[in-house]
Amino acid sequence: MKSTIPESGVPIAKLADSGDSDRAEPSLHGEILSRLRDYVVEGNIPDGGRVPERQLCEMFGISRTPLREALKVLAAEGLIELLPNRGARVRQLGQRDLEELFDVMGGLESLAGRLACETVTDEEIAEIERLHYEMYGHYLHRDMHNYFQANQRIHERIVAASRNETLRTTYANLAGRIRRVRYSANFARERQRWTEAMREHEAILDALRRRAGSELADILFQHLRNKRTAAVEHLNGVSEGAIADATKG
Repeated sequence: MKSTIPESGVPIAKLADSGDSDRAEPSLHGEILSRLRDYVVEGNIPDGGRVPERQLCEMFGISRTPLREALKVLAAEGLIELLPNRGARVRQLGQRDLEELFDVMGGLESLAGRLACETVTDEEIAEIERLHYEMYGHYLHRDMHNYFQANQRIHERIVAASRNETLRTTYANLAGRIRRVRYSANFARERQRWTEAMREHEAILDALRRRAGSELADILFQHLRNKRTAAVEHLNGVSEGAIADATKG
């Protein structure tokens, strides 16, 4: 899996330095958080694995204080668990957890799609369409990292277009918990599943353009249900691989 963490250990502070001391700190924090989130989401640490703080500090070129601040945010998002006086580990979800979370997310996105068709502006549709074709370009180039980023922004834009703050907040609180497995699920059926997902996104965009609320709601729910199936397949495949490796030993 492609990682956004530089192998050379280039300090993030250099990337964030814009010459404006008032903006440097928020920029640095955002850069650390974004890279750490990507590192975890893209599976560089196994499910249930401990977060290697010393190694990450060396890779980022930072001290442990800003790293631990970023870890607190990821814990709030549900990606990791903080262990009292023992660091942090990647949150591990079982099959039942995945099934329940994806169904709830499917329900939220379904409602968001229905509401969005009542309130979405032409400008918002144009932005979602732009993201769709950006995502399609990443799909053609097999660029999983940027494909996933564009994909997530599309779903977030649809939720935002619902104009329902309670829905948006609930969605954001749950999205972090399945962001990692949602990324990994793209590998579950390899090219076939990825192609199916692109077709589903074509249908999502078409229904949104027509502001067909009921149709979009059904498409989004089924889209998340298909993603759930792929996620469970991936989880079971990883578990079977681990058992096979253990028996070899």
